[in-house]
Amino acid sequence: ALEQMGYQAESGPWRNFYLSGAQELRNGVAQLPTPNTASPDTVRAMDESLFFDFLGVRLNTEKAEGKHLKLNFVFTDKDKSFAVEMVHGVLNHSEGRLFDDADATINMTRDTLNGFMLQEITLEKAIEDGKVTVEGDQDKLTELVSCLDDFEFWFNIVTP
Repeated sequence: ALEQMGYQAESGPWRNFYLSGAQELRNGVAQLPTPNTASPDTVRAMDESLFFDFLGVRLNTEKAEGKHLKLNFVFTDKDKSFAVEMVHGVLNHSEGRLFDDADATINMTRDTLNGFMLQEITLEKAIEDGKVTVEGDQDKLTELVSCLDDFEFWFNIVTP
């Protein structure tokens, strides 16, 4: 049925959905190598505000339920600061603002952030090497990271 609906669909996106669903039902989800979409050029082009938006998308609301934390992020080489708050399963950020009552303040350079995004360095290693300093409760930063999801590149379209 999905294949026939795909052949009859006038809309390109609907045609692709129907035909992809039909192929999934016949062959399952292909476990092909996962492409790396985070190239160094893409990461460098992303501004810090977009990075915090990306973290908000990755936030697992079920893991974050009932947790409340306030973090300040200071990028020492760019003279930029962000107030980040996780409350009611949502992550919000404000550029150019810092919380007076923050649980922790995280100081780092933009290059260190790029290293995280490209998975070249872990948070623990960056703290150990002195590339990241945390003033306050470091466990709150760890708590934020523990509430983030990693998405599978290949996923089911029509099967549960």
